[in-house]
Amino acid sequence: MNRIHAQADWIARAREVLPAAGFGNFDASIVIARGEGSRVWDEDGNEYVDYLIGSGPMLLGHGHPEVMEAVLEQLPNGMTFFANNAKGIELAEAIVEAVPCCEQVRFVTSGGEADMYAIRLARAYTGKSKILKFEGGYHGMSAEAQMSLAPSTHVNFPTAVPDSAGIPRGVADEMLISPFNDLEAVASLLSEHKGIAAIIVEPLQRIIPAQPGFLQGLRDLCDKHGVLLIFDEIVTGFRLAYGGAQERYGVTPDICTLGKIIGGGFPLAALGASSEIMAHFDKSVVGAENWLMQLGTLSGNPVASAAGLKTMEVLRRPGQYERLRELGQALMEMQASALTEQGIAHRICGDPTLFDIYFTDADPVDYRSAKHGDPRLNETWNGALRANGVFKSPGKLYPSLALRTDDLEATRSAFKQAANAVSEF
Repeated sequence: MNRIHAQADWIARAREVLPAAGFGNFDASIVIARGEGSRVWDEDGNEYVDYLIGSGPMLLGHGHPEVMEAVLEQLPNGMTFFANNAKGIELAEAIVEAVPCCEQVRFVTSGGEADMYAIRLARAYTGKSKILKFEGGYHGMSAEAQMSLAPSTHVNFPTAVPDSAGIPRGVADEMLISPFNDLEAVASLLSEHKGIAAIIVEPLQRIIPAQPGFLQGLRDLCDKHGVLLIFDEIVTGFRLAYGGAQERYGVTPDICTLGKIIGGGFPLAALGASSEIMAHFDKSVVGAENWLMQLGTLSGNPVASAAGLKTMEVLRRPGQYERLRELGQALMEMQASALTEQGIAHRICGDPTLFDIYFTDADPVDYRSAKHGDPRLNETWNGALRANGVFKSPGKLYPSLALRTDDLEATRSAFKQAANAVSEF
């Protein structure tokens, strides 16, 4: 096959067998052939500095030699068992040691699955049914999570708007929606509505930082009203700090969910809480009526656990998070410099470990304010970055520890080219 036609051929084949020609995750017009370290290559052989990093899991980069060695050591001993295994138990021990709210964990396969069970666990523990979430917050694909994730029309709070077909109307009745970073709105909802089991929140909502005092304010309000606080740390866990957002911000939730990094690039996620809350997974403790049934064919998979354990071991080494933040800060400054030189209004939003740009002159604080003045500028920016060898999501940039000096220089050049493209729009 002529290499130059490889990607077009794959896209044509995908169009025949995949809805919208893709997996539902990312731009279906690009087919990735391989990744190594900080780089990926598409099926046409085009090379990119990778800031998508699998939507977050590849914090050490692709094919990290120590992670590969751990996986290859496990493979001859078995790929999956649907039974307890030593690697899974070791990973659970490492998570419990690292994450403040976790005395016990339960493994699942995806972050969305973990969030779904976290909501169900809160309901089982409290005996209440309503869940408060924040407009624009992403918590997977469950019916509850698909409420007011990305509503195209603004309705009055706390009305929940489904973002997907196929969700029963009754789900909306159990969901309360609040603007992010608005403690007054949350306090009002908790006072007015009874039967709230939990608040679920991303400590860094997509890329919008919590304002000072917001997370602690949620903790205090939950304690006051007898409501559980769930931190969705699928993205922030082991990224913002080794102990996640809980360590970084000094606020401990009742339940948290973890994913991405803990699987080292393989499908694995978890939810964790105190032993008292997690007892609802143990029928012998809580009885059949209060038991939360949970199982999964690949939960606690030993290959994924081995990869996660080695990834976490590397992250525990001195200087890893300092270096990650230095890399992220350098990238932030490169973006700001390139855009400022062209006189382009923008805000860089997020944390040095995860961030992106809004083309606006207002500070984004919630879903409704986190938007581009003209969405076409963002399309132009991202298109120019792709054309100049930078691979990223349209709304996020993930630094990785695999980045080298030549990657940063290539990225600096791409930022300048992208800023030029935006200025000419």
